[in-house]
Amino acid sequence: MRRLLALSLSLLPLLWPAVSDARDTQATPDPGAVALPPAPAWLGTLDALYDQRIRVAGLEDRRFAPEHWWSVAGPLADEAGGFDTEVVGRSVEGRPLRHVSWGRGDTRVLLWSQMHGDESTASMSIADLFRFLGEHPRHPLVQRLRQRTTLHFLPVMNPDGAARFQRRNAQGIDINRDARALATPEGRALHDLRERIEPHFGFNLHDQDVGTRVGDTSRGTAIALLAPPANAAREVDASRARAMEVSVAIRAVLEPYIAGYIARWDDTFNPRAFGDLTARAGVSTILIESGGIEGDLQKQQLRKLNFLALVGALDAIATGAHAGLPRAAYEQLPENGRDWADLRVEGGTLVLPGTPPARADLLIGFDDPLLERGGTILDIGDLADSHARRTIDAAGLYIVPVAVQGAGANAEYRKLARHAPAHFHLSRDPQGRDIVWTLAGDVDPSKRSPRGE
Repeated sequence: MRRLLALSLSLLPLLWPAVSDARDTQATPDPGAVALPPAPAWLGTLDALYDQRIRVAGLEDRRFAPEHWWSVAGPLADEAGGFDTEVVGRSVEGRPLRHVSWGRGDTRVLLWSQMHGDESTASMSIADLFRFLGEHPRHPLVQRLRQRTTLHFLPVMNPDGAARFQRRNAQGIDINRDARALATPEGRALHDLRERIEPHFGFNLHDQDVGTRVGDTSRGTAIALLAPPANAAREVDASRARAMEVSVAIRAVLEPYIAGYIARWDDTFNPRAFGDLTARAGVSTILIESGGIEGDLQKQQLRKLNFLALVGALDAIATGAHAGLPRAAYEQLPENGRDWADLRVEGGTLVLPGTPPARADLLIGFDDPLLERGGTILDIGDLADSHARRTIDAAGLYIVPVAVQGAGANAEYRKLARHAPAHFHLSRDPQGRDIVWTLAGDVDPSKRSPRGE
């Protein structure tokens, strides 16, 4: 546990938002909060084992082709390790949808990942879980899970979206809004698998926006949990109560690492979403949403936390240790709050062709917020009350737009406008000759700000 504590402390500076107006970066204990159960006794040793003998090489970049994922994870899920693999469908573009099963216990658990093709954190964690289950047969956790549960995986279930690193499938349909219509082959594969195996528990594994805050704080949500309701009344029946208890078990695993950075997803019932309709089918369903940790550019820390959270949840299910855990420890989690922009450039002087200079701030969003790639202008003007994950002080500098590559000198392309690509210089002169920093869609990681950050 000493090593665990050291690691958790080393993570905290990365979690604190790198913004000038972050006021409450440290969580203040709530005196009225219910006491959490302790972290599992095995957590420290499993943490150390993960770094040494569980983490799978080849998934250091969170953008990967589905074929690459299977080339890495597939050999780990072999018969010698107790796995069975079958093809249960094909994607729109003909890629195989594979169901992997493991274990011989009575409690059936279904886990699906990357329903949105650009949400890959849990898929990396599942590869690690395959290795843990297959290569460590004598580990007490593995023995318990093998004897008491049967695990069913449908990983990278939107392979066409994963190939493009986009949310939707090749038809442009959001698979997680297809649970009712079942218009997509990927959605039908998940639905049919669930109907066939009749799981007791389900894990719906996603990523959420990096800019989402914890409640009304300035802290970014690292992981959000949800025990989805089975109806619009959001009733808590026995099945949902079990999901809440398992969520508390997950929280107990995560608290030593990211206390104050765990939130609760909105529980409004969605009749088109797979998590909600899986809950309506009587399955105790848990949603895990991986957000962001500042500095964790490829979500490798979140990958590890997902692995530990899943093992903690599965062990609680296998042993029945979730029973009786205080639901209030789930219900008292703050909901996901505001969604902050990625970058604010404040205090500069905007210089546009044919217009007088004007003091203005810029608000920018990125297609890839962690790597700050694919910048788009979200707003221009007095944005002192707008929040962003990072702020650049442009006082005394001029904001000079530059041409988008391939646009030549066309004046329309040289204007900065809402929803336009973020292409501009910060310059000491209004002509843009003495340039101190440039954003050409992507931030140069070697110079993240004019001050040499």
